[in-house]
Amino acid sequence: MRKGFTTGSCAAAAAKAAAWMLLGGGRKEQIEIITPVGIRYKARIEEISVREDAVCCAVRKDAGDDPDITDQMLIYAKVSRTLDVPDPGPEGRVNPDDPVRSGKESAAGKIYIRGGRGIGRVTRPGLDQPVGCDAINSVPRAMIRKEVGSVMELFDYRGFLTVEIFAPEGEELAKRTFNPRLGIEGGISIIGTTGIVEPMSTRAILDTIRVEISQKKAMGESVLVVVPGNYGLQFLKDRYGFDPQKAVRCSNFIGDTIDMAKEAGMRKLVLCGHVGKLIKLSGGIMNTHSREGDCRLELLAAAALRCHAPSQIPERILACATAEEACTILQEEGLGRQCFPLIMDRIHFYLKKRAGLQPETECLMYSNQYGLLGATKGAEEFFMGEMT
Repeated sequence: MRKGFTTGSCAAAAAKAAAWMLLGGGRKEQIEIITPVGIRYKARIEEISVREDAVCCAVRKDAGDDPDITDQMLIYAKVSRTLDVPDPGPEGRVNPDDPVRSGKESAAGKIYIRGGRGIGRVTRPGLDQPVGCDAINSVPRAMIRKEVGSVMELFDYRGFLTVEIFAPEGEELAKRTFNPRLGIEGGISIIGTTGIVEPMSTRAILDTIRVEISQKKAMGESVLVVVPGNYGLQFLKDRYGFDPQKAVRCSNFIGDTIDMAKEAGMRKLVLCGHVGKLIKLSGGIMNTHSREGDCRLELLAAAALRCHAPSQIPERILACATAEEACTILQEEGLGRQCFPLIMDRIHFYLKKRAGLQPETECLMYSNQYGLLGATKGAEEFFMGEMT
């Protein structure tokens, strides 16, 4: 199946082309960027508008064979010269960690990124960007800085640039996504951790998981480390120095992956994932896609009740937009140390129920804000052993 490119890749390509035309003059109808996974993206540039102080252009989203709602949408970038650190404006739509506010002198530190029409704004905590900021995630922001920064260095431009990303269709299309429920209002998100859209064919994903497990078994490995996606890989790398190449990504198919590990004769399976996915396991849900079951907040609220929390705590949890936001309530109310061990017990119960006698199962669960939330008895021992 054909891969595509994320809205983040489109935004970075459009921004690079606009910067090139602004600083170098002339017209740029194709541009190349390198995605975070090293794949080159040659994007065709559309809707070019050139002024002396600003250039605007667009890249059309190509989702490959993935049924992405943003497929064929135009993602625009307007790049303008700025004499000094830009004013974030009366609404303050700026990430406080933005390098342009920190006084860094590199080219990437002189690029101010903001969202325009059709780009959502974060209104609830627990997402990639802080509340009040535009929903342009951290990896796309880094891609834009890298690509636009390379153009600034090429043309020896020492000033500041403002990059505005917008998508005129975004506000309407976002109503058909989970964005409003997550607390992203007014448009789409500019997202992507790899820059690449992997086609979400269930059969293709399951076949890939099976092949990876078979390969590891053929290489004499008996322990399988499993993560739903890239964030789990990064957590293991940052906390334990674990080599991401040693893990198998299972997407939402945790139960199927356990079944395959069992068929392959794996001795142990160690699962690591974000609370937003793994909390579902505590209710016995083994396919964590939202269409299969989305009771994250209910399960967290139930855990709070089991810890004898006052009734208003579960009510607040049920009003949250994300599991991260609910974790903040548990931590701030001093319930985390009680609740997460109970949650891990339930997760372990259902993992063992699915696996039977073999493979032996272990699990770690983390949040982006609080790090490790809980682990079964042998999980951390395994990774600490990997470090030695």
